[in-house]
Amino acid sequence: MNRTRTPTREGVIEAAAKVAAILPQTPLLPATIGTETVWCKAEALQPVGAFKIRGAWNRLTALTDDERKRGVIGVSSGNHAQGVAWAAKRLGIAATIVMPNDAPAVKLDRVREMGAEVVIYDRPGGEDRDEIARALCDERSATLVHAYGDPWIIEGQGSAGIEISAQMEQLAGGPPTRIVAPCGGGGLTAGLALACPEAEIVPVEPEGWDDVCRSLETGQIQRLGPNPPPTACDALQTPATFPVNFEILRKRVTRGFTVSGAEVRAAQRFAFARLRLVIEPGGAAGLAAVLAGKVPVDGRTAVVLSGGNVDPANFAAVIASTD
Repeated sequence: MNRTRTPTREGVIEAAAKVAAILPQTPLLPATIGTETVWCKAEALQPVGAFKIRGAWNRLTALTDDERKRGVIGVSSGNHAQGVAWAAKRLGIAATIVMPNDAPAVKLDRVREMGAEVVIYDRPGGEDRDEIARALCDERSATLVHAYGDPWIIEGQGSAGIEISAQMEQLAGGPPTRIVAPCGGGGLTAGLALACPEAEIVPVEPEGWDDVCRSLETGQIQRLGPNPPPTACDALQTPATFPVNFEILRKRVTRGFTVSGAEVRAAQRFAFARLRLVIEPGGAAGLAAVLAGKVPVDGRTAVVLSGGNVDPANFAAVIASTD
């Protein structure tokens, strides 16, 4: 299997058909922001609580019979981990996920509940999860299922864009002019760029974790600097995008934006009050940028609410706060 192949829109369309065969579409919900209607893609309502199930299913169903027998290794702070664990359990594939020691307990617990093995690494201590995953792949002859740097993962995440386009044609009178999405390593934004070639794609990262924004500004992949600040957006804590993602983004994305912790919390409260949705911090980053006025909107702007796997106590504290 050629793991270095270039992701394509045709691949996204094929992935969308595979996803549609096993999962219902997540709803596209209208929300009024200022004087405009913004369309919110509720990926938090996926069976694993995040869009990552799309890429995981597309990747694992593309494995050969021999690769399935040897199992898969994933790297994730929790949402991709759950997607891989869900797909592996359904397909009868052994899965091991390399996860950080500061991942939310709710994500660690759910991965284990679905039968995947969890290998913990020290993210605050600077351990490299990709090195650990590669060593496990070599030791077990397993297939690496990377969270974003994989063509099948990118195409699978892009299936959300195929759904958004069809839903907006029906509900908004035309395809999206702009899609705003949380961005970690760039798997979702690259997939959306392939799926919706006429739409502006806007990645949003937490402050201090803006490697994709800086990569777009400089035209070259940039890594995080030393000692990045703490962030509640655990799903978006990636050290750098991969070439397979950046080659798509640099051709299609003009710039990205960053959001503060307070802006993210405001977006979580908005989604809960207006849409009746529980959204995790990372999943609310795109909405945060829109609510803060950083990204312009029109009646055909879509925002991806990418995940809802949040610790209940932490979420309750956010909802009760007013900062």
